[in-house]
Amino acid sequence: MAKIILTTDVANLGGPGDIVEVKDGYARNYLLPRGYAIASSKGAEKNVRTIKRAQESRRIRDLDHAKEIKATLEGLGAIPLTGKAAEGSKKLFGSITAGEIVDAIKAAGGPLLDKRVLELRDHIKTVGKHSVGARLHPDVKVDVRLEVKAVAN
Repeated sequence: MAKIILTTDVANLGGPGDIVEVKDGYARNYLLPRGYAIASSKGAEKNVRTIKRAQESRRIRDLDHAKEIKATLEGLGAIPLTGKAAEGSKKLFGSITAGEIVDAIKAAGGPLLDKRVLELRDHIKTVGKHSVGARLHPDVKVDVRLEVKAVAN
């Protein structure tokens, strides 16, 4: 049996910062190569507190907290984002990721969210106004408005 520390949520095993014992092959061949876990050591176990503290800052505590965040997000208006595009083109070279949206929300004065709360229905690959859903709580959902602008490459 291998003792490991989870870095992300793993179904039927635990969440970030949990110290669990799993079979050697499962840890060596699946969890460790994908970055879902790190090998347990004294130094790594000290880092568990840091992982849990970072997760706690992003976590939505309860229904009232989710409603506060919803009000904050709605008050921000359209979140400005930029993407690389050819000059004069409305089509982006890549697509806007959930991580970029979360960073843009934070930069616009919004709360720090976990990128997994965003529900990207389609890839955002064009310049213009878009809307992305965010499930803050099982009972609270908000649409975040985005305004994507092109930057010449």
